[in-house]
Formats: sequence, C-alpha cells, structure tokens
Amino acid sequence: MSTLSLRNSRGQAVESFSATDAKNAFGAVLEKALTKGMATITKRGKARAVLLSVEEYQALLERVPDPLKTLSSEFDALVARMQTPKAKAAGKALFKASPAELGKAMVVRARKRG
Repeated sequence: MSTLSLRNSRGQAVESFSATDAKNAFGAVLEKALTKGMATITKRGKARAVLLSVEEYQALLERVPDPLKTLSSEFDALVARMQTPKAKAAGKALFKASPAELGKAMVVRARKRG
C-alpha cells in the first residue's frame, strides 16, 4: 500500500491499493474507505478508481450545483416575461387567428429573417 497525493474532504492523505490487493483484500480496502473517507485503486501504478464512503460521496454531491435550480430560475424568468400585457395580448391573438392568418404571419416572419 502506498499513499498518493489525493486527499479526502478532511485533508487526510488517501491510501491506495493495487487492483490485485483490492480484489484479494476487499474488506481492508472497504474499511480504509469507511475510516478515511476514500481509498484509491491503482492499476500498473496509476490511479484508476476511487472507493468512497457514503459520507464522502454526499459531501461531493453537495459541492455540485443543482442544474434544476438554475433551469427553474430561468424558466420562472421566462414565464414572468410572458405575463406582460403585451405578451398576453399576443397569446390571445395567436389562439384566435385563423389558419390563413397564421400562414400569412409566418411568411412575413420568414421574409424578415431573410
């Protein structure tokens, strides 16, 4: 067993195990991950995998921003922009328009894009 430069969230050095040692003595690797937060598994001298304790995994997840929170904020802003009197009137006009009126509006829009 050797120590790599990896550190857990508590700043402690992470122990590494060769893939063979990890396979043959998984209990020891698991115990190290549980007590230190993680253990590294190497193959041919290079770190190839990390075994994390649940606590270390949860701490890692907490550092990642929630993409749904960002999307939710963007969606809320979009909905707010759609609630203006002008936007509401445009929505009502859209649903009242006949197929011919919609086609005419699309031709005008397509020409503007040019």
